[in-house]
Amino acid sequence: MPTAILAFNTNNQLAIRRAGASAQLAFTGGDLPETLARLEAAFQAHTGPRAAFTTGDDLQVHLAQVTGEPVDREIHFASIDSLQSAPDALDPVLAGVLAQLDPHLIAIPYLHLGENDFIYKFRPDKERNSRIYQLDDNARALYQSQLCSAIKALSRANERTASAPVPLDFGAVRYLIPSHFGFCLGVKNAIERAYETLAENPGRRVFMLSELIHNPYVNEDLRRRGLLYLQTDKGEPIPDNAGPRLGATNSTQKTARVPLLWDTLTPDDIVIIPAFGATDDDKRRLVRKGIPVLQYDATCMLVEKVWKAARAFGREGFTIIIHGKHEHEETKATFSNARRHAPALIVRNLAEARILTDIIQSDSGDSSVLAAAREKFAATFDGKHTPGFDITRDLQRVAVVNQTTLLMNETLAIIEHLRSAYAAKYGPVEAAARVGGNAKRDTLCYATQVNQDALSLALAEPLDAAIVIGGKNSSNTYQLYRLCEQGLGPRAFFIQSERNIRSLDAIEHYHFPAHGPRVTAAPFENTEIKPLPRPSAPGQPLRILITGGASCPDGIIQQVVAKINSLLPAQTIRPIDAVLGDLERHDKPA
Repeated sequence: MPTAILAFNTNNQLAIRRAGASAQLAFTGGDLPETLARLEAAFQAHTGPRAAFTTGDDLQVHLAQVTGEPVDREIHFASIDSLQSAPDALDPVLAGVLAQLDPHLIAIPYLHLGENDFIYKFRPDKERNSRIYQLDDNARALYQSQLCSAIKALSRANERTASAPVPLDFGAVRYLIPSHFGFCLGVKNAIERAYETLAENPGRRVFMLSELIHNPYVNEDLRRRGLLYLQTDKGEPIPDNAGPRLGATNSTQKTARVPLLWDTLTPDDIVIIPAFGATDDDKRRLVRKGIPVLQYDATCMLVEKVWKAARAFGREGFTIIIHGKHEHEETKATFSNARRHAPALIVRNLAEARILTDIIQSDSGDSSVLAAAREKFAATFDGKHTPGFDITRDLQRVAVVNQTTLLMNETLAIIEHLRSAYAAKYGPVEAAARVGGNAKRDTLCYATQVNQDALSLALAEPLDAAIVIGGKNSSNTYQLYRLCEQGLGPRAFFIQSERNIRSLDAIEHYHFPAHGPRVTAAPFENTEIKPLPRPSAPGQPLRILITGGASCPDGIIQQVVAKINSLLPAQTIRPIDAVLGDLERHDKPA
């Protein structure tokens, strides 16, 4: 059967053959072996051809990735966008192939990977690039902390297992720091990739698809070094305010549309995908523009683990239930991946899971009951499910995966609630086959979980207050705050840095939008000014738990400690060297 191999370079540009002014398919033949031989005559290094689709003219189309320059001088590389922008210059066969290519673009950057391979594995400690955290005084202040380094050396015998919290005795105040806090490996990988990419590509525009991590100080430091952002953390494209307005003349300059940064991208630009991952739509846009994807894809491998579990569940006939926030970048990426393999639905919390099980249990022969269930589903899950989702067909068998930054206990509660509902409807034996999940498919992030476990151990100690540090849009930081609030109520604080501590009587506590009533005290929108509690007994030191979310740099944690210390009488505070000495003595065997 006639065959074509579409050969792409690492910039996702297609190899074409120029015949005069016409662009043609570069590699075609009567069958696959003949076509492959022609590919190998032009490129020594290539991946094995992967079947993609068959055109209406019975042309079998395969995809391959090549490296190096072609031997044949008639072969050139061009982006999909540039080819389709000049349709009159396309051979009809090539034009027909490009018209069917869009669903397959997502595979092109990863043709050399097996389906069980990870895009970007965590670097072992010996391969970490510690230099990027010491580029200058700003980087050192943001990322370096003698206290945090000493705490980690003392308390982290195992990266995946929480241990007892570490006390810091400063005299008038005693801090309690959980064994695990701050940057996870996925965040470290993404940060190092960003700084390295900027350093290795002077003179080129380097973009981040959206926020690198949910920490304003890290993002601002990268922006100061030249990093640009294509869209907000909500996926809203950022305008190119520095460029000319589209369609503008002297008389229409004010009303013409401001172009988006997306519109200005060229194959010379670099776009980094953050640890949260990216949607298929965003990746396809990059591929069409001929921009490298794999080389700058910093998706956390624990997020990718969720995608692989969703794929496996889908192949087994389960509908994928994603426990997550539909507006969060990670959940958007997971939903985008899951929908390739199965119907998918996003459930925010246990309350929504209860609504879902009410709908499942109302599935009966009564048309009015079914109609009411459909209305409830549409009202609750609008914009959170795959197109054409049918509650009678797509809720027969379900399996749960999760946004990695949420509370493990809530994901487990949703799974158990679903199992109970299916058992009530079908009996326990059949329910076991209708609700998927086992230890091998666990999609809970160990880094998120160990931070939560370590915090729980610290919360068991006597405390006057707890301060959780992280970005305002950081989901995992908010989950840590929720644990503190459950134990300490109003004595728990959510802040972004030491700048939120005005005085001991005025701490700017941030109310996460998803939690409780919105508090406004202009100009501190969503912020409540609260006093730090005083010691529970006269003459006792103030006992404060401090932790940071997975996107909180160590330097900010130490700066919070220093700020609180500075607000207490200097003669009552022990010097930091004395506290570091305490830690060093504890670290030595007796």
